[in-house]
Amino acid sequence: MEENMEEGQTQKGCSECCIKCLSGIPYASLIATILLYAGVALFCGCGHEALSGTVTILQNYFEVVRSPVDALDVFTMIDILKYVIYGVAAAFFVYGILLMVEGFFTTGAIRDLYGDFKITTCGRCVSAWFIMLTYIFMLAWLGVTAFTSLPVFMYFNIWNTCQNTTLVEGANLCFDLRQFGIVTTNEEKKVCTGSEKFYKMCESNELDLTFHLFVCALAGAGAAVIAMVASVSVLIRNYTTLMTQSLGKYCTRF
Repeated sequence: MEENMEEGQTQKGCSECCIKCLSGIPYASLIATILLYAGVALFCGCGHEALSGTVTILQNYFEVVRSPVDALDVFTMIDILKYVIYGVAAAFFVYGILLMVEGFFTTGAIRDLYGDFKITTCGRCVSAWFIMLTYIFMLAWLGVTAFTSLPVFMYFNIWNTCQNTTLVEGANLCFDLRQFGIVTTNEEKKVCTGSEKFYKMCESNELDLTFHLFVCALAGAGAAVIAMVASVSVLIRNYTTLMTQSLGKYCTRF
């Protein structure tokens, strides 16, 4: 009888411990971090491959040649964008971990483990700094989303024309890279409907794949914006709660 009672108390103690641990998880911060990682991974991975596909299309169908000298041509800019993507992936991997740590430290988990606590001046400064930095990153991702929409629009026009080749028969439509600022005005790099290059480009896998990769990169940038908005909201909620409840008895669990 006593053994059964001890087993019941042990099971009850384990259940209470699990419930206490689960109640201390910052679910909003966790969801925002997962969404941030998913968006950044989608943007960086698809964006990198889309840039590589753009290089192939420019060289094979528009006959754009890499400059032999160290000039700032379209290929150099693409290489720079690839290195920027590497930096963004590494930076936001670290920043996501920091946001998650900030979320855990502003929940009731620390209070439940170590007793009541008060937020220090340093803690308030760190929380305010995270709010400001996350807000700046949100604005930066809005700019990235707007910038990513430009190649999506350009590729959509080309892809849509290729999907409706029967409708443009007899029309002399040309895709001139000078219109997009990819090459200088002195260079004439264009592909016109009805030409052999146009049909080869439309039938190739590079155009369709590159277009959809840019669309996925745009979706990833949008997901990162949503994650940044959610993170700012959570950080402001946590900071406000910690400031108003200065005794630390009612810590938020966001």
